[in-house]
Amino acid sequence: MTDEKRAEEWREYYARTGDRPPRETLLFALERFEAEGRQGFAVDLGCGGARDTVELLRRGWSVLAVDAQASAIEQLLSRPDLARHGDRLQGLVSRFEAAHWPAADLVNSGFALPLCPKPEFLAMWARIRQSLTPGGRFSGHLYGDRDEWAGDPTNAHFSLAEMHDLLADYEVEHFREEEEDSTTPRGKTKHWHIFHIVARKPGVDEEAR
Repeated sequence: MTDEKRAEEWREYYARTGDRPPRETLLFALERFEAEGRQGFAVDLGCGGARDTVELLRRGWSVLAVDAQASAIEQLLSRPDLARHGDRLQGLVSRFEAAHWPAADLVNSGFALPLCPKPEFLAMWARIRQSLTPGGRFSGHLYGDRDEWAGDPTNAHFSLAEMHDLLADYEVEHFREEEEDSTTPRGKTKHWHIFHIVARKPGVDEEAR
């Protein structure tokens, strides 16, 4: 497949998914921030069609949207409905395991984060926590070990016990395990095993206890 053909397929994918509502994990995290009277800077890793980025902007957040596909960032930055947000929106073309970003109040990733080899994922997971400000949150999804794609060395999958280890240094505010057969946005049937997560990094005083 040529690069041009692949880019066109991604554009079609973003067109199909971009108007979907924001994900429940993001909404849960934003409700917690709003209850604290807090908003700030978010990183949306693997932003894709920007369904979560748009919601963050709508609620007054500044956002760095990251995606490996240049077409995702081009499409996002060219949207006329987002022009009013001005310098609150930045885009970065990069695989998320290679991306670097400043301190963030929220790191969000909808279904994209595990799409890299496990060693790279684990290094990135440590970097995510390091980048979060005290009281900052991660919202997103990881894949379980019964997912249809488990065993693919280009993805990262985790058992429930491994998930507990990954989240040991967080206050877990939302955790839902899901396993079902459904159709992907590309129209293919797939068995999913997904962990839906919102996790809060303790504040400075909390970590000292």
